[in-house]
Amino acid sequence: MRRRLIALAVCAAVVLAAACGGDAVTAAPPPPPMHPVPGASGAGDPYYPDDGNGGYDALGYQVDVKYDPPSGHLDGDTTVTAKATEDLGWFDLDLRGLTVRSVEVDGKPATFRREKAFELVVTPPAPIRAGTTFRTRVRYGGDPAKTPHEGGSENGWQHSADGGAFMVGEPHSAAFWYPVNETPRDKATFTLIAHVPAGWTVISNGREGPPGTWTEPNPVASYLTTIAIGKFGVDRSTLPDGTPVVSAYAPGAEGRRAIGGRLPEVLTFLSSKFGPYPQSAAGGIYLNENVPFSLETQTRPTYAKWADLPTLVHENAHQWFGDSVSVRSWSDVCLNECFASYSQWLWAEREGQNLDDRYRAAIEITRGSTDFWAQKLVGMGQGHEFEGVYNKGILALHALRREIGDPAFARLLREWPTRYRHGNADWAGFEAMATQVSGKDLREFFDTWFRGTKLPADADLFPGSLRS
Repeated sequence: MRRRLIALAVCAAVVLAAACGGDAVTAAPPPPPMHPVPGASGAGDPYYPDDGNGGYDALGYQVDVKYDPPSGHLDGDTTVTAKATEDLGWFDLDLRGLTVRSVEVDGKPATFRREKAFELVVTPPAPIRAGTTFRTRVRYGGDPAKTPHEGGSENGWQHSADGGAFMVGEPHSAAFWYPVNETPRDKATFTLIAHVPAGWTVISNGREGPPGTWTEPNPVASYLTTIAIGKFGVDRSTLPDGTPVVSAYAPGAEGRRAIGGRLPEVLTFLSSKFGPYPQSAAGGIYLNENVPFSLETQTRPTYAKWADLPTLVHENAHQWFGDSVSVRSWSDVCLNECFASYSQWLWAEREGQNLDDRYRAAIEITRGSTDFWAQKLVGMGQGHEFEGVYNKGILALHALRREIGDPAFARLLREWPTRYRHGNADWAGFEAMATQVSGKDLREFFDTWFRGTKLPADADLFPGSLRS
């Protein structure tokens, strides 16, 4: 106000400012008109077109839950911080089952409705301008274990043998217990505050705070978030660089400490291959459950009761391949699983195994199997993502290693997770990097091994030193 009065004393009116030798004072232009649109109900993955949502970029999740193990009831209060990427009239979140009690946007009541199997459609009290950061608070509750799931690697919310619960699943996981933009294309930070009765322990991602509180400051794909509630025994330590290590062992899984205790050794080895450990914390959740898979939940993989040392190597290799560098589309899941699976061979090589001999033996076993070679590693089709990547994928990467030579392959293993650290990448980008690093035209090799459905010709089946 004072500056304006001084200006008026010099010139009687703004319109005379030019005559007084100054610049005319003009008002700021009005903002452009808004043209609100609905945020898309899918993120664009052709295999899962309804997964995720458009119109905004999720920045962070603060998930506050209260869980009662005897009844299996969960009450949730989640705030999603996001930035609008277009003028939004309304937008979607993903939430499976559970009853929504209220929704607020920036502290004001919003209207909402449920659509399809898991769409929560939110209409804010006023349209949200593109570029605006906004916060959506959802209060909800129910028994998440009663929400239907497809089985297999979509495990859903499960009760554990000790009366607690755990949550793992791929590609769907987070939406079983909190509202989310459920697509790996939209990574965000994650904070959990969980309230459970005395005697129960909560384990989750990232760094541990007060009891029941966990924070993952690095962006995380939603299927890699987790919660485990149980009567855990918990071991805490640090890596040489100060990274906190928290490993939890369910009743009946205490014998797994011999494997879990080798984690620092495993991470040191993987760092020598892939570069510095990229996560904020480390550890593991060791269940006493016959889950059909273990999962690379970020910073703290979740292990089934059958998991062994190679599984420990595999899930922690994912902390680079899949967690730090995440896929844009599920058709490119070889970027996750082929590399984590090959890390088990790298570990075996460290232990003295000749990988060329192992490769040749595997070729002899599988040579006559049309089913084995029919499995595509890239663009395999929805529902087939997790078929060939664990076995044919290992052979393909070893063949690539021999095709381009050890120096180029070693450089590729380090440069890929460095270039795309905490981001997303696709298979086309990997092929381009492999070509650039090796200086070779690899189009035919990649077509044969990764998109092909037949046994490769000998030139591609036995490249480099494998020919001898």
